[in-house]
Parts: sequence; C-alpha cells; structure tokens
Amino acid sequence: HCGTTTTTVVSAEHDRRHFLSTISILSLATTTSTVAPSPVSALDFSTSPSGLQWADAKVGSGSPPQTGQPAAIDYVMSTTGARYGTKIDSTTDRGSPYRWTLGDKTTIAGLEQAVLGGEGVPPMLPGGIRRVVIPSKLGYESLAKPIPGMQFQDCEEGRGVGPIPPPDVAFAEYQRFKNIYCNANRPYQPDLVLDIKLYGKRVQ
Repeated sequence: HCGTTTTTVVSAEHDRRHFLSTISILSLATTTSTVAPSPVSALDFSTSPSGLQWADAKVGSGSPPQTGQPAAIDYVMSTTGARYGTKIDSTTDRGSPYRWTLGDKTTIAGLEQAVLGGEGVPPMLPGGIRRVVIPSKLGYESLAKPIPGMQFQDCEEGRGVGPIPPPDVAFAEYQRFKNIYCNANRPYQPDLVLDIKLYGKRVQ
C-alpha cells in the first residue's frame, strides 16, 4: 500500500507541474510592452511559509504598493482541479481590471500577499506580471463553508472575498467559479492559479 501511495503522490505532483507549464501567461502582456514576459516553461517557482507559490514572468518598475493604497490588476484565473479545462475567468476578456484597496479585507489573502509581498515574497512593482499558486487557506475556503439547507454560498461580488467573476457580465465564468470554489458539497478546494499584472496609479 505504501508503494501505491507514493506513486499516487508523485503522479499528482507531476500532473500539477505539467499543468503549470502548459497554461498561458501571455494574455497579460500588452502590445505596447517593451519587455516581453518570460515563457511559462522558464518560470522558477518559490514557496513562502504560508504555502503561496510565486514566480515572476516580468518584473515591473517604480514604487511597490502599500497597505491602504488602491490597487488595480488584470488577472487570468485558473484552477488545478477542473475536469473540463483549467481557465475560469479573465479580466482581460472583458476589459475591466479588478480594483480594491490593499488591506481592506475584501480580497483573498493569497492575492494580497502576491501583490504586497511578505513572508519572503517580494512586493510586485507596477507593470510586473506574476503567477501565483494559492492554497485554499489563502483563497476561497470561507466561501465553501456549509450553510444549513443550501449547497452554495451567496458568493456574488461584494458578498464574499474577491475576486469573483461578476455574474451580470460573466455569467458562465461565475457559474464555473461557483461550482469549484463556492460549493459546500465539494470535498476539497483545488489550488487557485492567478496570472497577475499590476498597474500603476494612472489605471487606478
């Protein structure tokens, strides 16, 4: 039985690494960028004590963001645990960056750590592109807590920690998100993968 367990763990890790090497990060690169992001295969991931994994495809420039300041990002949201494809949502598809005030508790801890830094993670700089792999404890774990008589939390944007695909303009994406990360009947939450591009003050 021990041999079978070891093989299963190794296989799961191989599948995760293969996933991380195949999903695209190029959709966050703009045509006006003078420095192209590194290819996904070249990303070198590090892991913080909190369990957040990160790798920079492109390092930005300027001053790092601070708690209490407004932040604006584009993201591509994917999952390591989907049966029918990996991508869930993308702000670039609808031309609407995700905005919030850093430290206001409206956003998942993993995204805050990815942008602000901490626990060995350097802060992002404006124009930078970073891929992060976020465990459930830093993600949407609170959205999957059972509510008596309900299968799903009421997890529309503004009623739970974001980012959450807005159902009025991204209904299919919202349904996909809800089934994976806002479902009390799901036995576990898979890791969340975010490709993040941080903007400077002009976009905020």
